[in-house]
Amino acid sequence: MSTGKKVRVAFFDFTGCEGCQLAKISMENELLGILQHVDIVNFREAMTEASWDFDVAFIEGSISSTSCVERIHKIRRLAKYVVALGSCSSIAGINAIRTGQDFDDVRKEVYGEYRYNFASLPALPVDQVVKVDAYIYGCPPNPKDVLKFLTQLLSGKTPEVVKYPVCVDCKLKENDCLMLRGIPCMGPVTRAGCGAWCPSNNQFCYGCRGLVPDANKNAMHEVLDKNRLSVQEILNKFKLYSAYYTEVKK
Repeated sequence: MSTGKKVRVAFFDFTGCEGCQLAKISMENELLGILQHVDIVNFREAMTEASWDFDVAFIEGSISSTSCVERIHKIRRLAKYVVALGSCSSIAGINAIRTGQDFDDVRKEVYGEYRYNFASLPALPVDQVVKVDAYIYGCPPNPKDVLKFLTQLLSGKTPEVVKYPVCVDCKLKENDCLMLRGIPCMGPVTRAGCGAWCPSNNQFCYGCRGLVPDANKNAMHEVLDKNRLSVQEILNKFKLYSAYYTEVKK
């Protein structure tokens, strides 16, 4: 991406609350610096103009309909670089809570007698439909993560991806382990990078950044057994954000 020219950036929303995009708009001071290096050419939340000539496409939201599939393929064909932005895009997120349930029952609950009028699909992460070049995790992602990502990308560097669990962030902050207090926490198997925001505020990790690669499941079982917590308690909590992986990719 280090070409000497301004990089043309587009933001696209799929199935989600659009909070990830709103979080970027709130970066008033930082945006002024960013705009010196990029041209934002498509961003429904922030501008009326919309160009389909772009280099980098940030994707928010999961893929959950046939129209989503068609649209993400079009974006992938046009973009040099596709970035999954936030939990719904990168891990299917809250939209995937219905995963593992009878999908016809889900559609009936939502649409009633009109359920067959909508070409709905089970919620999918973007990378299950098209190739994704990079990920920015979180619900919503921390603005600092986005700034760091853009800085690395514009410098021609491969953006870093955190591969260690939230427990590492907790130890760096010298937090007391919530598991030792009998509170089920997904920190041992959740991707870090958030600065252990929830545990630092006396709340268990919700797992919004997804599973850490090569999670130490044996160690997790030992901690659960030691503190008289069940695996099912953790799995139930994981369904909030990671149902796609706990239900589909068991």
